Amino acid sequence: MSESLCNDLSRHQRAWTLLRMLLAGLIAAHGLARFGYDGVRPFGQWLSSQGWPAGLVIAGGITALEIVGPLLLVLGRWVRPLCGLLAAIYAMGIVLVHAKAGWFVVGLGRNGSEYSVLLIACLLLLAWVSPPRTASFSSTDPDR
Repeated sequence: MSESLCNDLSRHQRAWTLLRMLLAGLIAAHGLARFGYDGVRPFGQWLSSQGWPAGLVIAGGITALEIVGPLLLVLGRWVRPLCGLLAAIYAMGIVLVHAKAGWFVVGLGRNGSEYSVLLIACLLLLAWVSPPRTASFSSTDPDR
């Protein structure tokens, strides 16, 4: 492989790693804020009021995933399944909450879908470029 191509690949790998770290930070902030400001119970109560069984359990699970998942993303572990699961959760957030509020998060609207769409797109693209999980459990397996 030419040196130029190797440098391009390395630059692309660093860019995807940086995006993975950024997403991990954004998602962790969301989960830690909900946990730290006692938002799990109100979130669970709201889910229950919307007809979801075990709303508190679901809210706790989502919050735990938003706290533990980013640690795994930073380590490069289970990137594909984590990104898929988080994207699904944020898509459900659009369906349940954000779509009713319109597109914009601020400015021309409030609490809209745009931020969630951006997160979903980044998560799905990151899952797409991440190596698939293999049966190998060696220390060199980046998606273990």
